[in-house]
Amino acid sequence: MREVIRTAEAPAAVGPYSQGVVAAGLVWVSGQIPFDPATGRMVEGGIEAQTERVMLNVGAVLEAGGSGFDKLIRATIYLTDLGDFEAVNAVYARFFSGEPPARACVEVSRLPKGVAVEIDAVGLR
Repeated sequence: MREVIRTAEAPAAVGPYSQGVVAAGLVWVSGQIPFDPATGRMVEGGIEAQTERVMLNVGAVLEAGGSGFDKLIRATIYLTDLGDFEAVNAVYARFFSGEPPARACVEVSRLPKGVAVEIDAVGLR
């Protein structure tokens, strides 16, 4: 059994996928990019502003699926420039009051819509 997550608090999917899916007691969050759900446009500013928006989008999908950052068990960060690693880490860390989840961070050649960062995640329901 699976349940598709839909929330106006995160950007609509830009392709044939769901914002997230609940299955087997887990909340699977599709890759979130730094688009403001209210405008449908990329946020202005550098990597810190983009990472902040991505994390807010991840949090909105987690919440809509009955989870939250305190229940996050795995995340993957995709960056177009690994030189942004420290700045992304500083923003990312602010979203965890306790122990952070397992995580990978990789550099990729390009991301959808020309963004600099994308994050997908899995949380407990």
